[in-house]
Amino acid sequence: MTGPVVLPEPVWRAREDEHVARMRRWTTPHQRRRSRGEKHPVLDFLFSYYSHRPGHLERWQPGPGVVLEGASARRFLERKGYLETADGVMLDPEGFTEGRAKTAEFVFRLLSATASRSPRLSCFGLHEWAMVYRESANEVRHSQLPLRLGSAGTDGVVESLEIRCGHFDAFRFFTEPARPLNTLRPAREDQVDFEQPGCLHANMDLFKWAYKLDPFVPAELVGDCFELAADIRELDMRASPYDLASFGYSPVRIETAEGRAEYARAQAGFARRAAPLREHLIAHCQRLLAELKKVPATRGKQL
Repeated sequence: MTGPVVLPEPVWRAREDEHVARMRRWTTPHQRRRSRGEKHPVLDFLFSYYSHRPGHLERWQPGPGVVLEGASARRFLERKGYLETADGVMLDPEGFTEGRAKTAEFVFRLLSATASRSPRLSCFGLHEWAMVYRESANEVRHSQLPLRLGSAGTDGVVESLEIRCGHFDAFRFFTEPARPLNTLRPAREDQVDFEQPGCLHANMDLFKWAYKLDPFVPAELVGDCFELAADIRELDMRASPYDLASFGYSPVRIETAEGRAEYARAQAGFARRAAPLREHLIAHCQRLLAELKKVPATRGKQL
């Protein structure tokens, strides 16, 4: 990395305000629903499967190598990992520990391998169908929702189409009878070998890889990845076997040829949208790992 970038107080305060307002479009409704005990089968996933808390999502940080000028920058010293310099306040580079470096190395390998492959657009969202295959009505994940085609109709779709899911964190939720129907056998240890840029879950997971490096990733990049995940999640569930009409979502009927074509078009669009974010994260990991060489080897354990 080059020398620190110095941000005047009005500049970084404007960026902070914009980020907070942008994320509160999502976090405020979620927190209101949670206070009322309301479940949302589409949007809760963004705050339950993903472990980045709403308060952390709202929190702005500049990322590494940025000095914040002005008196109000001193409030960042209340957070762990910031230090004061002659020019202002910035992240302490020694907070990028060996543990964080290992995370960055894995993210770099995974995302580089994913980016090197051509998008595969023939899965049609069948992972959600495989998660309810031959399950009783009270055992399905979203038991409060009816299945559009009923249990027998849902099972028939699973049995009539080829399942080709290479994303382990989707595959691991398949029902036991559905597992042998998958033409691939993804596992945690070979995740780098399987993920491809057409996969909805691989593209949603850009959000996870961004926040795993928090606060050493600019908040705006985390926010971009979150909004991509939110939009993809909507398609993921609209193409699922669930009837989401009561929540205002129309189905993508992947049980039909027209629905599968619609799904593939949307999937291709998300692959294009995810590509620059993936490249941004890859480049960011490269910069972080290059900077690590400048940090004394006596640093502590991972924060």
